[in-house]
Amino acid sequence: MNKPPSGSQLSTKLPSTAIMAGMKTAFFATLVLSSPFATAATGVVFHDLNANGVRDKGEPGLPGVPVSNQKEIVLTNAEGNWELPHDEDTIFFVIKPQGWATQLKEDNTPLFYYIHKPAGSPAKLRYPGVKPTGSLPASIDFALTKQEEPHKFKAIFFGDPQPSNIEQVDHIAHDVIAELIGTDAKFGVTLGDIMFDRLDLFDASNANLALVGIPWYNVVGNHDLNFDSNTDEGSDETFHRYFGPNYYSFDYGPTHFIVLDDVSWGIKGNGKRSYTGGLDADQIAFVKNDLALVPENKLIMLMMHIPLTNVGNRQELYRLIEKRPYTLSISGHTHWHAHHYIGEEDGWQGAEPHHHIINVTVSGSWWKGNKDEVGIPHTTMRDGAPNGYSIITFDGTSHTLDFKAARQPADYQLSIHAPSSVKAGDIGKHSVYVNVFNGSKKSVVKMRLAKTAEWIPMAKTLEADPHYVETREREIKANPESKRHLSGPIKSDHLWKANLPAKLKTGSHLIEIEATDTYGRPHTGKRIIRVEE
Repeated sequence: MNKPPSGSQLSTKLPSTAIMAGMKTAFFATLVLSSPFATAATGVVFHDLNANGVRDKGEPGLPGVPVSNQKEIVLTNAEGNWELPHDEDTIFFVIKPQGWATQLKEDNTPLFYYIHKPAGSPAKLRYPGVKPTGSLPASIDFALTKQEEPHKFKAIFFGDPQPSNIEQVDHIAHDVIAELIGTDAKFGVTLGDIMFDRLDLFDASNANLALVGIPWYNVVGNHDLNFDSNTDEGSDETFHRYFGPNYYSFDYGPTHFIVLDDVSWGIKGNGKRSYTGGLDADQIAFVKNDLALVPENKLIMLMMHIPLTNVGNRQELYRLIEKRPYTLSISGHTHWHAHHYIGEEDGWQGAEPHHHIINVTVSGSWWKGNKDEVGIPHTTMRDGAPNGYSIITFDGTSHTLDFKAARQPADYQLSIHAPSSVKAGDIGKHSVYVNVFNGSKKSVVKMRLAKTAEWIPMAKTLEADPHYVETREREIKANPESKRHLSGPIKSDHLWKANLPAKLKTGSHLIEIEATDTYGRPHTGKRIIRVEE
């Protein structure tokens, strides 16, 4: 794809998105606004035949392409023209349809938007926002190029990379980015907390991610905000500068992706600036208008930062998606990995529970813990799972998530905690724990201690991973003055437990584990235990 010079602000001639696949022209016609606005922005979505980002002679306009101002959505007419209302703080963007691509900036972040802030962002922000854009261009043009998009494809999801200094930016590069270069995934997404308050590190972080070589989308998190703003509207100015709109949507293959901003910032009841989970009225309106254009046979993938069950007005969102047969959502924020199935207990009224994924985090437990042989903290997450990222394979209306531990082989999917040795008379008092990193209530876990022995079912348990607890206590004891101790443990959502058999001969024994993940795929593990007189 053609890449224009780096920067978040487009020129008068802009990049564009694509044609809504499978929709009929007659249907488009009913949705295009026919009467002009008193003050409206206008432009064209066109087929960029030479991929230079500028509409040259002979490059046709594309009909039926959705364009939005982050609330209303219109479809381009037969000549590719669009028209939308605006105020003095509006971001226009094209909703990328299946089979088309927008331009990419030099850092591989998609350039699918035009920012209209005539006066620019407030000048007194600690981290700069958007420079004054001046008068609205006569035509805001979005360029699209054709691309092949397979029915089955992979995408990478980062939860909370969250570097607070340049050293941690380097940790991300060495821990996860290097191994992703050459991936066959079609794009990546960071699910918020791209930074840990240090918004001046966006450039270095984006430059590293660009080396992966695929488009990279971004969700705003509570540590990506302009904290010196008193309002939610003013908190995303630096995010706008680097990434454009704080919520938007796009198609890839047969899947429709919606990026949400569920971090509500402002002065709260205590008179202090803080955040809560919530979606403002314009965003709800955008989602409603967006879904009106998406056929029900498509999988809808919602991407956000704060987990869905922590969003205050989530019921409004539930009402928009719960009647659809295929929905999925993913978030970050908590620094643990889990598969939740949202049902009636949370007000969900769909025929089947909604699958919400809380994604593994790149930063693990905020880059804490002892450093390994290459100087990177082991940063185990609070649920006992390693830091890393996920790779989701989308296949029509179904998906499969692969948990990938940083710098570990792909088959590293579980850990076993058991004593190294036990006294013969005390065997039955000891338990074996198995942490299945990508496990859920759908998983089945069992163990045995000899090839001829019967398998022992293991029970799902909601408690802290004992290996994480012991590791944390050992590191605190060894270096009590450190300010980088692991955070306190949480009850793990993917932990199984069983007592050792009461009768074992003295000597060494092999503990074998067989476990299935959330998707029913088998994984194995082994650990040796010694029985003493």
